[in-house]
Amino acid sequence: MNKKLATLEKRIGYSFQDAKLLEQALTHASRTSSTKGRSISNERLEFLGDRVLGLIIAELLYQRFPDEEEGAMSRRFTALVRMEALSRIAESIDLSAHLNLSRSEDETGGRDNPAIQADACEALIAALYLDGGIAPVQKFIQTHWEGLVKEDPTPPKDAKTALQEWTQGRELGLPEYKVADREGPSHAPVFIISVDVIDFPTQNGKGTSKRKAEQVAAEAMLNYIATHNENIT
Repeated sequence: MNKKLATLEKRIGYSFQDAKLLEQALTHASRTSSTKGRSISNERLEFLGDRVLGLIIAELLYQRFPDEEEGAMSRRFTALVRMEALSRIAESIDLSAHLNLSRSEDETGGRDNPAIQADACEALIAALYLDGGIAPVQKFIQTHWEGLVKEDPTPPKDAKTALQEWTQGRELGLPEYKVADREGPSHAPVFIISVDVIDFPTQNGKGTSKRKAEQVAAEAMLNYIATHNENIT
């Protein structure tokens, strides 16, 4: 294993038995040139990592907040597994410096793309799980998510909930979400979801699941509202 990967291992507190798993977790799909080649990118690991992260975060919240109702824990959960949280963790361990990107993706700012950082973080979690089982993953998540858990003592509102409350409070009805497009291979689709609110232009969000894409679309709408001098609280 090269020195750069060894440095990353020190940051995450784990030494891989199978270095190829770590290398795959860091390989963006742009680095491959064919459909077959995409299987060696981090897309499949990202799919698994998303589920492993969800399980561990759910258990963490269940244990940490024994008196909270399901709705409050769900809002905390959404905030902790969203793209922004994952990209923050990726930045904290300097994950982007180790990514394997195509030259064009690198030159257009791919290393600083929060979505690419978040996907790589999920892929890293899957690689940890496949290489060492659940224990190193729990240690990694408990260590690096601790600050996010403590950041806000009250359950945060996810973007969809915040947008819905805003529209209903102004008698604009419910936001309408639709699948605008779908990209990528069938085994790893990327959804583009549009959201419409009366009197505002349509906003779009992209994600590896409809749930993620809806959250990104809702965030885009809230950002649009905020930047056009509307009170969103």
